[in-house]
Amino acid sequence: MKVGFLGPKATFTELAVKKVFPGFELEPYRTIPESMDAVVSEKVELAVVPVENTLEGTVNITLDYLTHVVQLPIVGEITIPIKQHLMVHPDNQEMWQDVTKVYSHSHAIAQCHKFLHNQFHGVPYESVSSTAAAAKMVMDHPEQRIAAIANELAAEEYELSIVQRDIHDFDHNHTRFFVLSEKGINFEEFSGSSHYKTTLMVTLPTDKAGTLHMVLSAFAWRKINLSKIESRPMKTGIGNYFFIIDLEMKLDDVLIPGAMAELEALGCGVTLLGSYPSKMV
Repeated sequence: MKVGFLGPKATFTELAVKKVFPGFELEPYRTIPESMDAVVSEKVELAVVPVENTLEGTVNITLDYLTHVVQLPIVGEITIPIKQHLMVHPDNQEMWQDVTKVYSHSHAIAQCHKFLHNQFHGVPYESVSSTAAAAKMVMDHPEQRIAAIANELAAEEYELSIVQRDIHDFDHNHTRFFVLSEKGINFEEFSGSSHYKTTLMVTLPTDKAGTLHMVLSAFAWRKINLSKIESRPMKTGIGNYFFIIDLEMKLDDVLIPGAMAELEALGCGVTLLGSYPSKMV
């Protein structure tokens, strides 16, 4: 089975894939949409794409492409901790405190602000396309005293020396990834998780006061716990939105179908995006 993911090699997405799908054939793609398109064109059986980060919030391109373009079923969710490390070329390991520039993704640089300010005050930072790309740059230029902020997989992939571990400012930073497939993948078997979530897309009828309150009430009186509700633009005009709602339960035969039927009776559009096991690794 082949798994597509947001590349290049040694990104946090690949780290998530390897945690749950060890030994599978992996195919990196340049962008999140390309990863999803590979599932549609049957180049891969499933794709793993980031959807939310504790600090940065929702990955908008994932939700927008999933709802507006491909509409692939969500068959699983992986959540991993984000641990950032400072790494240099082995030739520069002894003089790592004298680096002249630090490379990483802009999010990683922001997540390590305190460390960089205290350890490398005045040293310039440069943003690149990914933390893995930063690691590759350091590997390719041993003659330069430069460093990268990346994960442990990147250090292994590009044979760099980690000189400072866990330099991120916040210890509870995590990223969620959706597993997308049209093949009916049994993610519970791969992940070993029996904790399920269900995700719905809900559009509201226009010019009807109090509809969102009624939508939430349909879940509340059934005691269905919502872990997230988020609005996204419908791309049809200013002020037109739909909602992505995460439910903390598996799709059943009574409660969720009943709530969906009640929403449709209110004039809402309801689409089931997936009911899937959620794995924290």
